[in-house]
Amino acid sequence: MKTMNANQKIKTPSFQSCKLDRTSSVNVTRRRFLRATLGTATTACWAGSVLSLPAAEGAAVKQSAPPLLPDLGLKSLGRLKPRAAREIAASPLSIGFETLDRQLFDPEKTYPYMAQLGAKWARCQAGWARTEREKGKYDFTWLDAVVDSLLKIGVQPWFNLSFGNPLYTPEADPTAVGWVPVFTEEAREGWLNHARAISQHFADRVKHWEIWNEPNITDFWKPGKPNAAEYVKLVKQTAPIIRERVPGAKIIGGVFCTVPRAYIQECMEAGLGDVIDKLSFHPYRKMPEQGYEADVNAMNTLLSKHTRGRVKLWQGENGCPSQSGGSGALADLDWNETLQAKWLLRRVLSDLRLGIELTSYFLIVDLVGYRGKTNYKGLLRGTDYTPKPAFFAYQSLATLFDAETQRTETGVQADGAAPGTLLTASFERQGFPLHVYWMPADLLKDCAPKKLQITVPAPLKQPVLVAPMTGEIFALQASAGEPGKVIFHDLPLLDQPLIITDLAVVR
Repeated sequence: MKTMNANQKIKTPSFQSCKLDRTSSVNVTRRRFLRATLGTATTACWAGSVLSLPAAEGAAVKQSAPPLLPDLGLKSLGRLKPRAAREIAASPLSIGFETLDRQLFDPEKTYPYMAQLGAKWARCQAGWARTEREKGKYDFTWLDAVVDSLLKIGVQPWFNLSFGNPLYTPEADPTAVGWVPVFTEEAREGWLNHARAISQHFADRVKHWEIWNEPNITDFWKPGKPNAAEYVKLVKQTAPIIRERVPGAKIIGGVFCTVPRAYIQECMEAGLGDVIDKLSFHPYRKMPEQGYEADVNAMNTLLSKHTRGRVKLWQGENGCPSQSGGSGALADLDWNETLQAKWLLRRVLSDLRLGIELTSYFLIVDLVGYRGKTNYKGLLRGTDYTPKPAFFAYQSLATLFDAETQRTETGVQADGAAPGTLLTASFERQGFPLHVYWMPADLLKDCAPKKLQITVPAPLKQPVLVAPMTGEIFALQASAGEPGKVIFHDLPLLDQPLIITDLAVVR
């Protein structure tokens, strides 16, 4: 399979596969959903406040939830039909396929959903402790199966090389999660030998290699304290080994937990920018937009200073739980499945709005038993591998925001929104604009829909409003503004993104 850069602009096949689905809301059985993965049936349904989705063994699963979309008072034209990964040539959208080094979910159960999701990338943790269980002997059978299965459905894996090996750090637990092999020469040499073996083995299938995970926090720099200079040394020793064996390899460094500006600056001053192609970070926060633009600007400023802009930003891991009481980041807050889907839309579109080259959602399925609880950030439920509302929301984004859709500076003018209550972004697809807007409100507080007037540049021949949460498409009426512009009156403003575009883009 030919590897493509995430931001590469490539002419995709005809967009005819993105048609309106006029099927009414009905319960979807597992058989019908699997047929949908082959493009022969509808993929989503909602009926009032009850979400009905396919169960893994054929029984319908009904989950009570708030209405996913309030009544917008607009005429519905149907729903956006998602495109499978194989129908999309290239994309900046990725999905987390981590933790298989610890066997925390069954990948076989996810592949039909991965195929239909539309994301073109998958972040995979390579699992040193799982592949080298006897010193000097490597078994990549499990990882071969993952890589080959993803490639078969049109998804490109990218590797995260991280975590230690109890063969070299005997004080660690069997998974050696967070145990960094830099404190003894034997551990460091074991790590580098593993890097030689795995890069040689996957040289023709994986081109993007990320080194370590969240080195700026104690949990992932055991048994010592985070040290930027030591992390950069590890990258500098590992990157050449990969490049020697993988033609055209791209090295991803940083992998920061949140956006630790001082630590990032230390890494840049230690020469991290000299040996990497991408800088990745994990910006976990309750409100995706809160302080985010300033953080991104600060990182871009450092990259401009130290790499002259050669190194691009990747948002490599970020997710939101679908309920409280689990484990992992943000787990102590009162989430539900609808709020998770809103958060995902705002997270991904915030990244695209700011020109992040790749954005990855963590993760494909809930992790049952993670640290004794469940990490509820999955697009699929961990109990029965059925899709949550966030799965369908991500499908909408994957359909519309592949590499053919490009960010533009063409903006919108809004009346009726108080300062700080509106975010907008503009894109172009097939010669038509996509204007995205939403309220960056606190998702954990009640937020009533509002109305506003938006003025956008033409051309818009048949304007429509798309709600990516459900994929529903609504007719819009416009009036003429000043030359070259059109005005939309009384548009709904929600705490989830809406998209103004042309019917030609979605039919």
